[in-house]
Amino acid sequence: MTDQNRPPVVPGPDGRPEGRAPTGETGTAERLALNRTGSFEWDLDTWTLDVDEAGLLVFGLDPDAFDARPESLAELLDPEERARVGVATDEALKGSGSSYSVHFRIPRADGRDQWTHVQGRIVRGEHGKARRVIGLVRDATAEVTHADFMLELERRRRRQTDIVERTTSALSRAVTVDDVTAALTGPGGLARLGADGLALGLLDNAELDVIALSGESLEVLEDLSPGPLDPAFPLADTVLSGRPRFLGSPAALTRRYPVLEPSVGRMKFQAAAYLPLVAQARTLGGLALFYRQRTAFTADERNLCRGLAAIVAQSLQRAKLFDEEREFATGLQSAMLPRRIHDIEGGEIAVRYHAAWSGRQVGGDWYDVIALPKGRFGVVVGDVQGHDTHAAAIMGQLRIALRAYAAEGHPPSTVLARASRFLAELDTDRFATCAYAQVDLETGAVRVVRAGHFGPLIRHMDGRVGSPRVRGGLPLGISTDFGDEEYPETRLDLVPGETLVLYTDGLVEEPGADIDAGVRTLITEVGAGPAGAEALADHLSDRLWERWGSGDDVALLVLRRSPDPGSPRAPRLHQYIHQADPEGLSEARTIVRQALTDWDLAELADDAELVTGELLVNVLLHTEGGAVLTLEVLPEPVRRVRLSVQDRSSAWPRRRSPGETATSGRGLLLLDAVSTRWGIEPRGEGKAVWCEIGPGAPPTTPPVHRHAAEPPGARGGGTQR
Repeated sequence: MTDQNRPPVVPGPDGRPEGRAPTGETGTAERLALNRTGSFEWDLDTWTLDVDEAGLLVFGLDPDAFDARPESLAELLDPEERARVGVATDEALKGSGSSYSVHFRIPRADGRDQWTHVQGRIVRGEHGKARRVIGLVRDATAEVTHADFMLELERRRRRQTDIVERTTSALSRAVTVDDVTAALTGPGGLARLGADGLALGLLDNAELDVIALSGESLEVLEDLSPGPLDPAFPLADTVLSGRPRFLGSPAALTRRYPVLEPSVGRMKFQAAAYLPLVAQARTLGGLALFYRQRTAFTADERNLCRGLAAIVAQSLQRAKLFDEEREFATGLQSAMLPRRIHDIEGGEIAVRYHAAWSGRQVGGDWYDVIALPKGRFGVVVGDVQGHDTHAAAIMGQLRIALRAYAAEGHPPSTVLARASRFLAELDTDRFATCAYAQVDLETGAVRVVRAGHFGPLIRHMDGRVGSPRVRGGLPLGISTDFGDEEYPETRLDLVPGETLVLYTDGLVEEPGADIDAGVRTLITEVGAGPAGAEALADHLSDRLWERWGSGDDVALLVLRRSPDPGSPRAPRLHQYIHQADPEGLSEARTIVRQALTDWDLAELADDAELVTGELLVNVLLHTEGGAVLTLEVLPEPVRRVRLSVQDRSSAWPRRRSPGETATSGRGLLLLDAVSTRWGIEPRGEGKAVWCEIGPGAPPTTPPVHRHAAEPPGARGGGTQR
């Protein structure tokens, strides 16, 4: 029944409508009817439903035609709604509650749905059985529509809040300009912005440099943002004017910017927002957001776009400042390091420096290669305490002073003692650590000193990596303050093909982990890396500096002595066995056997392995240093193996006559029995014991071992077995 079908309101004798109280108040039934609310009583025993006239009007039924059956009302609902309401009603009646409430839709004649609300009170009899339901029925369409509107409004506001929060969170972690562009264009970047496409341009003098594109039709987006600032293009226009441009359709775009008409057909977007990026009254560039669906850009949506542009602008300003500070810091650091490293004869050197990602807070790490008299050179890496420009300035002064002391020809211990005194005399409370080595590649001699720093690593020819025990002193500056400027030297031997690695702590420090774990990882990577100095330096930089992070700067120096493989007809290998390496002796014997097998001389492997063990044991037990093992094949016509062990002891071995119960003294006897020829030669600071194993030849001179091996005075001067 419509409002026109309702009975007319008849005025009474006093001029008021009949049925109204003298006070002007409307009766209860009329008030409910005017609010499209009626009442009902449902008798569950007789299964009859009594609905008043106002209630029937809510259902759109003629009061004269209603048959009081509940099914007649249920038939007004769609099947799905009918089933849902039936389930809700049954649960309420079978339960123990005293009331229930349910909303459902009733189709209208005009095709729209009317939301209807039923609220009933359940009257129960004995044992809680429901007997009657008394309640109200009302038209809740306006209420539900308003609620839906409010829910939709809340969803939009929540979505806008999520966009702002996610974008702010992603950009808060961006440090550099590259980080900002990665946050905007990387995985989830467009979803965070609530857009389908993006173009980001930065001002560079009088040009607009597009630094980020994301979304479909990228070639069209490039056309929309040319290099020069031309107001005929939207992104440049918004940058020049400082005002955003919101274009809800392609037609609106071409009307305002006719130059784009040939490109619009190729675009996958229907709407766009062009936004200036302004931070602290400075225009940085422009941001374009593209959308696949047409949009009118409501006030809330425009405010959202402006807010996103402000967030991006602030992040870009912070990132540009960081990049400028970092460029300044790394430039200062680079200016204080050697511009280039000269090539060296007999080897190759590679150096690397990586600045910390901390703006101007660069560290004081450095490296240097210093030319010395007699074809030698010095290598050094060091680290001044602190991560600021003051540490970098101290590093520059200390590097120059140390270079000057080394170039004067002083021994390594004196170089560090004078450098410590120099640092202590500066007006600073900083100290420094460093490792300095004096290298002679012609002989392979390396004299190392260190001041509170990591010792070097040595990569052997077979890929093993050793960490020699290098004695050290206090850090530079501190040693002078404590009156202890002693820096003992450690002698190492770098055989052909071996590599020396010096580094600072930034290469082995992993946040939250013990530094010894970092050193072990470095040793593993040195052994697994390529042989060449440049390639190994790149390998260590890629695997470790980028792995640990960017909290500290790194100085790295890799020195490799040129390999000496001999020729295919006369191959050669060298191996250094450190005195403190308990596995070196066993590995040396394995290397000798494997080399002879590879050279098709396996029949000599047993004798060569036996002699190798005897000669190396003599060195490791009776001298104060390690040994250099050289194995080579002598050229034809008589193809023999020559094995040499070099040490730094001046004491020559002597022949002895051990008794049956003696545990030593048979070394030279065994050497004499196994080898074809053998002898001893002086080598600089020490000697070399050599022998040849293989087919013999008629001697043209007396056996060497009976003359050259035992010069006058040698018999009584040795202590080796």
